[in-house]
Amino acid sequence: MTLHNGAGEQASRQLRVKNLEYTDGEKSLMVFDTPRDVRGSALLSYTHPQGEDEQWLYLPAIKRVKQIGARNKSGPFMASEFAFEDIITPFWQKFSYGELSQDTFNDMPCYVLNRHPNDRHSGYKRQRVWIDQEHLLIRQVEYYDRRDQLLKVYQATDFTLHQGQYWRPALMTMRNVQTGKHTTLAWSEHQFGQGLNDRDFSQNALLRAR
Repeated sequence: MTLHNGAGEQASRQLRVKNLEYTDGEKSLMVFDTPRDVRGSALLSYTHPQGEDEQWLYLPAIKRVKQIGARNKSGPFMASEFAFEDIITPFWQKFSYGELSQDTFNDMPCYVLNRHPNDRHSGYKRQRVWIDQEHLLIRQVEYYDRRDQLLKVYQATDFTLHQGQYWRPALMTMRNVQTGKHTTLAWSEHQFGQGLNDRDFSQNALLRAR
């Protein structure tokens, strides 16, 4: 993860991510390894197609776990341009949908749709989503704030097919068009079928993540 401010300065962080998909949602654990001032910080997320999602943040500096309340999910995650609500899986059931059109992204034909978060605490009024027509992967999302002004643009690029079934982007970028800041996430070393279970995503696992 690299944070870029409007003056061209940047700060890099290294993190590990575990995910467990199951029939009623997804669990994830993100752990920061560097730099020293954020080492051991971790975010545990339970994402559900229906109902409230759950997130807990552990900060070793204060040695406590803090649950992220519904009203705080629009806040920045670890000073990045990704909000807490951007980190969780955007299950289609979480939105209502508007018109469908077509456009291109990096010369790829895409479907473009408007979706409106059903969560009244979301920081966004609506999102405009580009989905490529060949593989149905999300390539770009425009996020509009509660005043319906363009706030951020997310892009996912350099997708690779793993084990013949898992598409993953090598690079994610979230650009705040109102402040000029942006955050990049460069992914590597994907592993699948690692035998993870619910114990790997408990609050005790959050405390042990360091």
